[in-house]
Amino acid sequence: MAEEVKLYGTWSSPFSRRIELALKLKGVPFEYIEEDLSNKSPELLKYNPVHKKIPVLVHNSKPIAESQVILEYIDEIWNNNPILPQDPYQRAMARFWAKFIDEKALATRMKANFAEGKERELVTEEFFQQMKFLENELNGKDFFGGETIGFVDIVAIVVAIWFPLTQEVLGVETFTEEKFPVLFKWIRKITEIDVVNECRPPREKHLAYVKARIEGLKSASK
Repeated sequence: MAEEVKLYGTWSSPFSRRIELALKLKGVPFEYIEEDLSNKSPELLKYNPVHKKIPVLVHNSKPIAESQVILEYIDEIWNNNPILPQDPYQRAMARFWAKFIDEKALATRMKANFAEGKERELVTEEFFQQMKFLENELNGKDFFGGETIGFVDIVAIVVAIWFPLTQEVLGVETFTEEKFPVLFKWIRKITEIDVVNECRPPREKHLAYVKARIEGLKSASK
């Protein structure tokens, strides 16, 4: 009997896109269900009643929520092409940096998008320091995972694709190759991988979406 693997996500979300990428790297066939977050399906609410968010992976009728939890589950269930290191210390460090990206770098970047005046200066400096931490971790390696794409690389797709796009929409230049040459070298490498590009949103559609979302958030905050 074939395994049931379903992914509930949205096309614009880096969190569901990272699950899609992990499944494709593993060669796992899955059914993708696009969710309308303004009108969430009964299935999504059933499978993730706590957070009511995407992504949700359903494996043989068992739901798993939260993207990093899902990534670890995928790596444990399908052992081929491991994305987490085998060494316990290196595995712990991968979890640390993945958490750093989602809880620190992403949050700071979002804050910088809307900060003004002195606050923008302070937040931009905080973002700069966080990106330098990532550069130090990456320095001397092709990928955060070493010679191949791994757990941190998958989580950091938000840095490679979503950060530059948001910056383009805002018309600012805080995240540039001049400031972060190591990260931009990594971005070039990772976006040369076919399966990564298969999992990125269509550029023009994504630009329009991000622009509309940022304008909506700015209007709501007035």
